[in-house]
Amino acid sequence: MIVAGFGARASATTAAFHAALRLTAHGHPPVTVIAAPQDRAAMLDELAALLDLPLVALPPHALVGIATPTRSVASLGHRGIGSVAEACALAAAGPAARLLATRRISPDRTVTCAIARGILS
Repeated sequence: MIVAGFGARASATTAAFHAALRLTAHGHPPVTVIAAPQDRAAMLDELAALLDLPLVALPPHALVGIATPTRSVASLGHRGIGSVAEACALAAAGPAARLLATRRISPDRTVTCAIARGILS
């Protein structure tokens, strides 16, 4: 399983999500799932439909305590985690997941995206 995790500002557009995904996924295996915090997941409905990918909406408790290599001041202040995108990718990919790509920021700076690989047991 290859998961693209997203973080976003309230002003993010589908085009910004798509741009962030293209930047982050370049050179990695194809994404099979996209994930975002529950309160931002509806913003990804159009992208999920466009790409025909399942969308995982993660409740706040699912992101608590996930260590991320990136430490964003905005993410820390708003959600208490270093990177929303990295935490979403890791949480949705499962307990043995590892990051393939740390967060990248969309050109308009409204969306972050990270890629994780889930490890099947």
